[in-house]
Amino acid sequence: MRGRVPALIQLKYQMMAESPLAYFRGAAPVMAADLAQLPSTGIVSQLCGDAHVRNLGAFAAPDGRLVFDINDFDETIRGPFEWDLKRMATSLILAGRAAGHKAGSAHKAALACVERYAAQMRAFANMPQLEVARFQVHRLGLAKPVQDALTKAERATPPHILDRLTQPVSLRPGAPRRFKESKPMLTRIRGSRAAAILASLAPYREMLQPERQHLLSFYRPADVAFKVVGTGSVGLRDYCIYMEGNGPGDPLFLQIKEETASAYAPYLPDARPPAHNGQRVVEGQRAMQIQTDPFLGWTHIGARQYLVRQLNDHKGSIDIEDLAGANLRAYAEVCGELLARGHARSGDAQVIAGYLGNGAAFAQAIADFGVAYADQTEKDWEQLRRSGKGKARTSSRQPR
Repeated sequence: MRGRVPALIQLKYQMMAESPLAYFRGAAPVMAADLAQLPSTGIVSQLCGDAHVRNLGAFAAPDGRLVFDINDFDETIRGPFEWDLKRMATSLILAGRAAGHKAGSAHKAALACVERYAAQMRAFANMPQLEVARFQVHRLGLAKPVQDALTKAERATPPHILDRLTQPVSLRPGAPRRFKESKPMLTRIRGSRAAAILASLAPYREMLQPERQHLLSFYRPADVAFKVVGTGSVGLRDYCIYMEGNGPGDPLFLQIKEETASAYAPYLPDARPPAHNGQRVVEGQRAMQIQTDPFLGWTHIGARQYLVRQLNDHKGSIDIEDLAGANLRAYAEVCGELLARGHARSGDAQVIAGYLGNGAAFAQAIADFGVAYADQTEKDWEQLRRSGKGKARTSSRQPR
């Protein structure tokens, strides 16, 4: 919790206390410490770092098409490829339990995820590198949760987001719009603080490609707000800028999100990420994704480092109720294939495939780990609940 907004720390613990999966989402640093105690393959790729079922989603590509991919890279860093798989397998077990699956069904979903990862990695090992770099995951159409997320993203148009996040300042026709406050989740910012946030657009603009700078130049800031996002990010500083281009019907929402060092950084001294954590996230995202947000970049406000990206532009995510029945396994296979593509793009598919071999031992081991770590997560969640609302758990952690 060091460096986070003190007033939001209790909110973060409240959100983590809602369920074992919610706790897991907010406890990436805990899992990073635990993984560091265990043997690793030593085979390095770019890690998502926070690979779980809710950190994949639909969003608009630069050409306007809707795509589905890993979409959260706050913890990204170069590290042992299996760490992403262990976190994803654990999240599938927890999500399966939350969606009402029996133990065997959730375990089979985690197993299917890693089996699909391994099969796809073996295929990548025999493909031309350019084909690997632009590989499209066709399994997306077979998974209903993915189709549901794409449908949500299709509905999340700029006018829809405009109505959800802003309101006219008066009933007068053509009145300017401002953010719609809903404290503490969304709070308008004014005065010198707003000016400092808007000033951060200058260094951000300089790192964009010239054509992106030109596009951004058509938009002018209309309002600024503080927004609480996610679970793991609660307490970090997250700002939104509402901008207008060709009139009020042409909105652009930029998110300026504080980035600190990856939770894995203390355990990966050879990773050598960039000094700027916003840049670390951008480079990690570009390494793993085929299509990225055209406004992806980084900036700073004082000594704090920030990621900049679009907010809610045609975005859609998975809900736990979407993973009932056969949907969990279908979605698990998509997760495995997308992780394989990200690791193959940023690592060495032949080396990873060589380690995996042709048998099922690796997949079985990761799925079994997912069950064991899900059990431990539930114990940690219970400990958090017993500690009292808003009370921090002990910082000392014994190796397991």
